[in-house]
Amino acid sequence: MKLLSALAEFEHLEPPSADGQRRIVVDIFEKKRLNLFVASDRGQLVGYALYFYTYSSFLARPTLYLEDLFVLEEHRKKGLGLALFLSCIKEAVKQGCGRMEWAVLEWNKKAIGFYEELGARRLDEWHFYRLTRDELKQVSQRVPKTSRSSGISPSARALKASPVE
Repeated sequence: MKLLSALAEFEHLEPPSADGQRRIVVDIFEKKRLNLFVASDRGQLVGYALYFYTYSSFLARPTLYLEDLFVLEEHRKKGLGLALFLSCIKEAVKQGCGRMEWAVLEWNKKAIGFYEELGARRLDEWHFYRLTRDELKQVSQRVPKTSRSSGISPSARALKASPVE
């Protein structure tokens, strides 16, 4: 968790709570929701790449989504970040992915330069949106009002999506 806390500090965010730390360990090692590559220097873990898969309906292929790529500052400029990134690329190819995606904070000019030097291009035509956990709960409890503009009829509110077998 030292690396995750160091990333949180670098990004000016709060690190995960103790419960969050337990959940991430379970999600990686038990539930297999996330995948992880680690980098070490002289036996010490100094970096990691955390990724998972989404899906592109238009490509009809999985997408490797790189959630975190981080190397402790004192271990940068040794090729570890590049090795982690290339491990993700190789994994995406191995898994038949149609693409690999990630997000970069706009102030992180070093990371932007790193990615662009490798040939990655920034997608200007997309805007990212987010609902926090509390917002998810609020929206899920909200009953949509029927109106022409919403296009949601009273009977549609009662419908639930179910998997196709």
